[in-house]
Amino acid sequence: MPFYNMVMLIHPTGSNRLMSEEPTIHLDQFLKTCGVATGGQAKLMIQAGEVWVNNKLETRRRRTLLVGDQVTFAGASYVVAFDDDSTELD
Repeated sequence: MPFYNMVMLIHPTGSNRLMSEEPTIHLDQFLKTCGVATGGQAKLMIQAGEVWVNNKLETRRRRTLLVGDQVTFAGASYVVAFDDDSTELD
């Protein structure tokens, strides 16, 4: 797995937040990309409590997924992975 730089940001509210350059995708978009459901179907499945992320029930359709997260729906599991777009061409 490639190394991603981490940056610490100070927000005006005074809270510290750890930001990552690692690629992410929202849960509803991930289900669409996998071909499991349309956007509307994904929203309903998530809100109905039919989707699990890393063995925990997830009802937030905008849940941010990271590389390696496991999404389970209807007995099938999918692992989040992204194509490596940073491949150098010779």
